[in-house]
This record gives sequence, structure tokens and C-alpha cells, in this order.
Amino acid sequence: MDKTSPDHLSVAISKAIKRIIPMVTLMFILAYLDRANIGFAKQQFQYDTGLSDAAYAFGAGIFFIGYALFEVPSNILLYKVGARIWLGRIMITWGLVSASMMFAHTENVFIFLRFLLGVSEAGFFPGVILYLTFWFPLHIRARVTGYFLFGAPLAFIIGGPLSGGLLTLDGTPFAFGLHGWQMMFLVEGLLASIVGVWVIFYLDDRPEKAKWLNASEKKALSDKLAAEDEQKIAHGPKGALAALLDIKVLYLCLIWFTVQVCGYGIYFFLPTQIATLMGTKVGLLVGFVTAIPPLCAAIAVYYVPRISEKLGERRIVAAVTFMLGAAGIAISGFADSVPVIAITALCVAAAGHLAMQPLYWTFPSSYLGGTAAASGIALINSMGNLGGFVAPNIRVWAEQTFHSARAGLYFLALVTFVGGVMILLLRRMGMDKKVMAPSTTGSSAALN
Repeated sequence: MDKTSPDHLSVAISKAIKRIIPMVTLMFILAYLDRANIGFAKQQFQYDTGLSDAAYAFGAGIFFIGYALFEVPSNILLYKVGARIWLGRIMITWGLVSASMMFAHTENVFIFLRFLLGVSEAGFFPGVILYLTFWFPLHIRARVTGYFLFGAPLAFIIGGPLSGGLLTLDGTPFAFGLHGWQMMFLVEGLLASIVGVWVIFYLDDRPEKAKWLNASEKKALSDKLAAEDEQKIAHGPKGALAALLDIKVLYLCLIWFTVQVCGYGIYFFLPTQIATLMGTKVGLLVGFVTAIPPLCAAIAVYYVPRISEKLGERRIVAAVTFMLGAAGIAISGFADSVPVIAITALCVAAAGHLAMQPLYWTFPSSYLGGTAAASGIALINSMGNLGGFVAPNIRVWAEQTFHSARAGLYFLALVTFVGGVMILLLRRMGMDKKVMAPSTTGSSAALN
């Protein structure tokens, strides 16, 4: 058998999935938990500190300003230094800062630490997206990106009961004199730092350095990835600066902005929205119910990329999925007097928001190569993540301006729908290249 046969390629991909994906998914769980756990602490934290709704929204969102400012240089450094060391460093740093949130007794300290958390975590998400391009060819990338994105709903599925449980320790001997929200920040932050140390020893930068692949598998995977990268460099922007100024990259930034407005507009307020629907306060019960929409999102993010693969269609599937999310957001506001319908609609919203993302990321990763990929992917994520700053502030503004909690949800739904339309228009931008998997039996079998 030829040493670079599709069989060796598919076996190498299968091994890489089993080795890499569980780790990066765990990393994303902790990343999402440490940036979004403020939503669980909101009621208790504001009660103990006297923080206003406006200050909370500003502090929740300023994370993304720090994140955006350092995103591009962080990803370029990852490309130069290597993913193993750089991703581990990011996790250790953000874990320590997240744990320090236990000292956020005043508005100024809260805002400063949220900004510093964004600086510390800058480059993580685009770094992993870039790292996946070092290991997985384009035909399988939507699926493996979907596996990675399981971390977001799992952060709520696992983190909801965990955060809710830690909050209920308030006033008990198990809190060691700390408030429940302080215990939550301390425990969840230190978990990230511990995993960051593990990452440094566990991950490999590229297939050539992987001791768990044999020589034939290394060559098959490396050759395939090198061929794809050469094609992207030949047809896409050349170099880091060219990617930052490319009109297609900027268009992708705008789409990702709508995705982040949608996501953080939902998740920063999800525990309190569900608590309001249930007529109770945020605690263990609300933590369990809050895990339901992310669970639905996890199911969707598993199946939607597979449906896309079978249809050979990414753009339309992504757009329709995202528009369904917009409908779910709107219905959750309209049906707020019927909790079962509202929570079901939130399930649709969460599923639509997350399940389109692995399809979305195939567009920039199939267009950008080399250092252009490092800077372009980081720019997309950093500019898009400004939506994480805008979302909580614009939702609070809409609610206060129109004196209705529904207004904020309707505005989020509108932004999400616009994002779906922009995805549909990707064909006009020349960004809808068809991606087909290798047609060999061995290749197909190894990936199932």
C-alpha cells in the first residue's frame, strides 16, 4: 500500500480526533465557564456589593474590549511560539485572574478584573480554531470544530449545577467564610489554571511532532494539510497585514459580530431570565433548568455539521440554522407568560446560535493560510467579540428605553436575523467553495 494512501490519512485524522478534541473541548468548557459564570453570580453578587445593573452590564461586556485589543498579537505569537505552550499559558493566566474575581467588592475592581480577564484570555478561541487547521483537513473541519464547540453548551450543562451549587454554599461552613459567588470564582478559576499546566505537557504543535502517529500517518496528514495551505496562500491574502485589510475578512468579522451579540445577549442573562420565568431566585434548581437550552444546543451542534456534510452544503444550512435561532429569541420574549413555551424557544435559540458556528468557521479557514490565517482568524474573532461588549449593554438599553424586557430580546432577534441574511450573501462574496470528503471506503469508515 502507498505510504500516503487515504487509509493512512483517515487513520491519522481519527487518531487526532481522539487525542486532541477531548482536550480542546475541556479547555473551551473552562473558558466559557470563566467568562460567563458572572451570569450565575449576578443576583447574589449585586446584592452583596450593591453593583447597579448598568455597572454589571458594562463590566460583563468590557471583558471583550480587553480580549479584542490583544487578540491578533496573541494569535501571531501562537503561530510563532507553538500552540502547546501558548494555549497553556493563556489558560494559566486567565484562571488566576478569574479566581481573583473573588476580591471584586467594588465597581472599579469588578470592571478592572473583567477587563484583565479579557486580556488574559485573548487569543484562546482563535488560537484553537487556528490549531485545528494544523491538524484537520477542510473536509472534516466543520465536524471537529463542532466537537470543540461542544464546550460552550457543556459549560452550562456542567457549569449550571456547579455554579448554582457553589452559590448555595453562601453562609455555610463549607464556604470557609466566603460568599457563594466568591467560592464560585475561586474554584472555577483554579480549575482552568490546573488544566493549563496539563495542556503544556499533553498537546503537540503539529502532526510532525506527534509520537502517537507513525511515520506513514504523519506524512499523509502533513502532505494533505500542506497542499491545502498552499492553495489558500495562492488564492487568499498573503501575509498578516494583507489579511487584516481584506474586504472578505472584514465581511466575516461583521457576521461573527452578529453571532456574538446573539450568544452573549442570551447567555449573560439566561440564569436570571429563567429564574424570572420560574418565579424564583438563581440557585441549584435554576442551574439545572438553565442547562436545558445548552443541552439542546449540544445535540444540534453534533447533527447540523453532519447534515451539512451529507448535503454538501454549508452556506444555506448555516443561514437557516441561525435564522431559527432568531425566531427562538423572539418567541422567548413574546411567550414570557407561558414558561414552558418560553424555555422551549430558548432551546431553539441556543441550538441555532451554536450549531451554525462550526459551519461558519469553515469559511475563514478555507480562505486564509499561513500567517494570514493567524492574523485573519484572530481579527474576525476580536472584532466579532465586540458583540460580547455590545450585547449586554444594548439589551439593558432596549429594556430601559422601551420599559419592557421583551424589547431587548426582540432587538437580539433582529441582529441574529441580519446575520443569517449575511451568511446567505457569502456566495456573492466568493466564499462558498464546495468541500467534498475523500471518496475512499477506508477514509469514510475511519471517520465514522
